[in-house]
Amino acid sequence: MQTAKVTYKGQITIPKAVREALDIADGDSVMLTVKGDYAILQPVRKKPLLEFFGVFPATQPYPGSEAVRKNVRETRGKQRIAGVKP
Repeated sequence: MQTAKVTYKGQITIPKAVREALDIADGDSVMLTVKGDYAILQPVRKKPLLEFFGVFPATQPYPGSEAVRKNVRETRGKQRIAGVKP
């Protein structure tokens, strides 16, 4: 069991042994879940974008790159005429 002090800003330092055990590095994110009198700390694992490929079924067939580009140009043109900022 590890302990940590809470600063006046409500911050804690995760002890080195815990960071190493959970493979938490500088810049990583963690999720805190409160269950009764306990707080559970879990590292948020970053996944490469390609791991999400095919997760959701397609709602319509892919029209092709040119059709997508044309649609984006038309939509952005209409937004600019309407004064909508990107």
